[in-house]
Amino acid sequence: MKQLHLIAEKCTGCMQCELTCSFVQTGEFRPSRSLIRVHILDEQATYAPYTCTQCDEAWCLTSCPTNAIDIHGETGAKVVIDAACVGCAVCTISCPFGTIFQNPETKKAFKCDLCGGDPACAKACPTGAIVYSETEPARFFTEVAAAVDRAEGARWTEAPIPSGAAPKAPTDVADGMQG
Repeated sequence: MKQLHLIAEKCTGCMQCELTCSFVQTGEFRPSRSLIRVHILDEQATYAPYTCTQCDEAWCLTSCPTNAIDIHGETGAKVVIDAACVGCAVCTISCPFGTIFQNPETKKAFKCDLCGGDPACAKACPTGAIVYSETEPARFFTEVAAAVDRAEGARWTEAPIPSGAAPKAPTDVADGMQG
């Protein structure tokens, strides 16, 4: 199945993906209505695009009390069915990635639908930071996790957590480096 691959190392922060997405989705150049966002990591002066990963777990879909989110038969994208959405925002709360939004005008959920299988953001990206291609789900999430770790400069402990102990928070890579 095809998925969006977001390659933070290639993102220059030009925001073309946000502008294109907002225009395709709303007919206006309004980045605040874009379904893809570019996170600015000020400390590292880097950027990281992010949008719905169309995850298999689909917490947004399973949490919706009105079944207003369905799976597109051809693309596999989780899509909002406007007529069924009551604007309760349970899906936005359920998404651990923060990539399903509530339209401030209609009060209904909206999220990336992969533009029906032809994502405008991928076509608009001048650096190849957004690519729509075939992938294996397990490999995709490994790539996403690695990109996030590189972008944030953090690492998690790999040691098992002893029973009754609190998990360790991520540590800054620079902590162990000599200056």
